[in-house]
Amino acid sequence: MSQQAVTIDIGSKVRVTRVRDRIPKALVELLKSDANGTVTDFRTVDGKGIGVVVKLSDGSTNWFFEDEIAPA
Repeated sequence: MSQQAVTIDIGSKVRVTRVRDRIPKALVELLKSDANGTVTDFRTVDGKGIGVVVKLSDGSTNWFFEDEIAPA
């Protein structure tokens, strides 16, 4: 049985599953209460990959590495 890759596009609903770097306490609390958001953009991250810009429930936007999010 083959697994099909899930494509994440602008407008996709995603869930933040982990965070590699230290982040502000307010963002930690927000993610604990609601880790879901909507992809609004993509950006190149240090030439090592693609960052995903996510709009969270409080209206703020933050970027995450691709391996820190999953489809919601």
